[in-house]
Order: sequence, then structure tokens, then C-alpha cells
Amino acid sequence: MTSLPNHVGVFGGGRMGAGIAHTFLAAGAQVTVIEADVAGVQAAVERVTRSLTTAEQKGGLAEGLAAALDRLEVSDDATALGGCELIIEAVPENVDLKAGILAKVEALAPRAVLGTNTSSLSISGLAACLNGPERLIGLHFFNPVPTSDLVEIVVGSATAPEVVALAQNLVPAIGKTPITVQDSPGFASSRLGVAIALEAMRMVEEGVASAQDIDTAMTLGYRHPTGPLKTTDIVGLDVRLAIADHLAETLSPRFEPPQILRDKVAAGELGRKTGQGFYTW
Repeated sequence: MTSLPNHVGVFGGGRMGAGIAHTFLAAGAQVTVIEADVAGVQAAVERVTRSLTTAEQKGGLAEGLAAALDRLEVSDDATALGGCELIIEAVPENVDLKAGILAKVEALAPRAVLGTNTSSLSISGLAACLNGPERLIGLHFFNPVPTSDLVEIVVGSATAPEVVALAQNLVPAIGKTPITVQDSPGFASSRLGVAIALEAMRMVEEGVASAQDIDTAMTLGYRHPTGPLKTTDIVGLDVRLAIADHLAETLSPRFEPPQILRDKVAAGELGRKTGQGFYTW
């Protein structure tokens, strides 16, 4: 495989999967996205088209919308992944769901490199479901994928050195910067990001300051592009809660989620996707 594979598969066409598909299409690859059913297929097509259209309007799509879309296939038939050189799963952060999909994909494309877009789950644990665990690597993209500069490459205990090298060459080929970390709960980015966000939530809970003022402290005082609470709204409070619970269980009780986060998730206040989180959207 060259730095950029000719044919990339993405299992899951939600916000993250559509963004990953956009990124590879914009770089010149053929992309096949797999969704669960016909409705999911249509929604994924619309997400990718909308994302690419925005990029074209901003001058960020070198070859034009039509050419990029010509290389996109979206299907509810996973056998369409058979010819892919690289397949990335981009489904919700659930270990059983991800493991099941990776095992299915491995059987369909026995020579493909497998990537998982998990933000906190163990790469080694997910690889245990595979016949060839050396083929799996973590490729942690960030939301929104098309405009984010970072991809966190996560190396499992069985990941082959040549797969690591491939990922390190691949990420610059799609216009992003890689960092490489060893498999550890929360990796580097989620562990640091969640730690700051949880402390910010505790400060809101204790009445230290408003969400907006806490975020302003970080954007103006520390040059963060977005404050930790607004970032939480963008990521999704339910996603942050799942990661915090995982880190508390596997790493340290210091990651125990504050009650305000549990209460907001229970109330359906999940952030931007529901219109209400720490902010009103």
C-alpha cells in the first residue's frame, strides 16, 4: 500500500464516519461507507455530500464536488468492503459493538489493515477478537474531522511495526498531523481532555464560575481554541460520560464523573446534538 490507499472502507456513516469519508475522498481515495439499513445509507450520503459541499464553497476541495462524489459508495451490504486496503470502524463507543464489527470486517477483507476510531477503548482488548490482531491499529480522529488537524495513532500490544509505519505515513497523506501513543486508558488526548473537562464541570457544580467564564479562561488565558465545556457540548455529554466512566474504572477514581454530568445526560441534555448541554445551541 502507498501512503494513501486506493480504496478505504468506513464502517459507520454517522458524524464521525462521514467526516472520515470526506477526508479520504478529498485526498483522492475511493471510499466505501457501510450503514445498517437503507435509511442509514441515505442519511450517510447526505452527511458526506453536505460536508463536501461546504468544503467546496470554502475553496477546500481541490478537484470539485462531483469528482469526489464519483468515488463514494454507500451501502448496507458489508461485502462491499471486500476490496478495501484499509477499513476504519466508526461506530459508537461500545466495546462489544466495535469488537463484533471488527471481527466481521476481518472475515470480509482478510488482507486489509483495520483501524478503530475509538477515543478511549483498549486497542489490545479490541484486537483480542481478531484472528490477526497485528493488523489492528487505533486511528483516533477528532470532531469535526474535515477541519481537525490531528489524528492520534494508538499502538496495541500486538500491532505490527509495519502497520504503525503505514499509519504514520497515511496521516500526513490526508493532510493531518499524527501523534503516536501506546495503548493506555484514554490514550493521550482523551485522558487530558476529559481531565480538564471534568474539573471544569465540578467548578460549575460548585458555583465557582459560569460555563462561559470558565471556557473564556481557557480560550484567552491558555490559547485553547474552544473551552472545555463548549468542547464537551460539541463532543456530546453522553460520549464524555462514557469515557469518564471507563477511565474511572480502568485508570483512577479521579476520573469519576461529577453529578452534574450524570444529571444532564439523564435529562437528555447531550450538547449540540440535542440543542442543550452546558450551553443552549
